[in-house]
Amino acid sequence: MSDSTTTIAELKEAVRRFAAERQWEPFHSPKNLAMALACEVGELLEIYRWIDSEPSRRVVDDPEKRLAVADELADIACLLFNLCLSTGIDLSDAIHDKMIRNARKYPAPDPDRTTSNRRDES
Repeated sequence: MSDSTTTIAELKEAVRRFAAERQWEPFHSPKNLAMALACEVGELLEIYRWIDSEPSRRVVDDPEKRLAVADELADIACLLFNLCLSTGIDLSDAIHDKMIRNARKYPAPDPDRTTSNRRDES
């Protein structure tokens, strides 16, 4: 199962089925899922705590740490998908709409106006 061949719908269905088989749905309220998501993000942060920015790029070069990062990312994704299922929010639509709003809020720089050109105009 790789990112290039797996859809979000397939992942959401796998996560839904996993929770259903364990009868976890009653515990998957938006509040509980959001809190669990925050906890899992905290666990991911622990891996990078006290590491400077540049060395943090190489953390996943260590096989043990790579597995730890992958595990936390998977936990985060599973909780995110469960939260989408619990709230009825389509993640693809939400991301698409948010990117449109962000493009308006943070427009890309004009390629004809490079940083050096702007300095020359001062």
